[in-house]
Amino acid sequence: MKRKLSLFFTYLALTIWSVIVLFPIWTLIVNSLKPQKEIFRDPFGLPKTFTFAGYEAAWSNGRFDLYFFNTIYVTVISLTLILFFGSMAAYALSKWKSPASKFLYIFFIAGLMIPIRLGTLDLVRLIKFLGLQDTLWSLIPVYVAMGMPIATFVLTAFIKGLPGEMFEAAKIDGASEWRIYTQIVIPLMRPALATVAIFNMIKIWNDFWFPLVFIRAEESRTVALGVSLLFGQYRTDWTRALSTLSLAAIPILILYILLSREFIKGLTAGAVKG
Repeated sequence: MKRKLSLFFTYLALTIWSVIVLFPIWTLIVNSLKPQKEIFRDPFGLPKTFTFAGYEAAWSNGRFDLYFFNTIYVTVISLTLILFFGSMAAYALSKWKSPASKFLYIFFIAGLMIPIRLGTLDLVRLIKFLGLQDTLWSLIPVYVAMGMPIATFVLTAFIKGLPGEMFEAAKIDGASEWRIYTQIVIPLMRPALATVAIFNMIKIWNDFWFPLVFIRAEESRTVALGVSLLFGQYRTDWTRALSTLSLAAIPILILYILLSREFIKGLTAGAVKG
């Protein structure tokens, strides 16, 4: 009886939490299919008149296609560099036993405690000096710097949890450090890499601050910056704005669905080790 009651309250709590989480998504999608007047009349009900005008306007007239591919371009390159350099740094720090390695590890972890936005003025000067202003390449180094601390933290802990005998056996067989890294460590790190990729993709995809500071040219705008232009001071086209936000959420949902199993493995790695 106690077990049944425990299961009942567990599923009840999970159901309530699921409703709380899904309600904003429901509101976003439903209202993106309504005319603007109906949004104000009944913001939470099903649309009485379905319309895809907001999606058509966002994709054709709003240049969402340009902002969308700009964001994908920046996100893919930034994630690739974060995972590559983060995994290499994690492998080196986990196997290098010296006071210097501890100092470097703390140096990386300090990035989790110090917000990168505090250095916005210096970053603007640096980007201007490098001639990257108003280009997508101004965002990539900043996003890589943002993602390296969490990547190093998660991946270093994951590699330290791997059995040392496996690395010793590979060295006895004559494998070089690069071969151990590429053929042994990388395949085993897939759950941790998926965790790092999802954490960083959400931050990069939804970032509004750095595109606002670095980019003025329309050809280099990202989705977050493009959506902000739809909200006017006196009037906002809510159908078009909500349609754009719905389209912007699709890539993150697809990535999470594809990597959800690896993501959960990465979060729970080491949880059952004594």
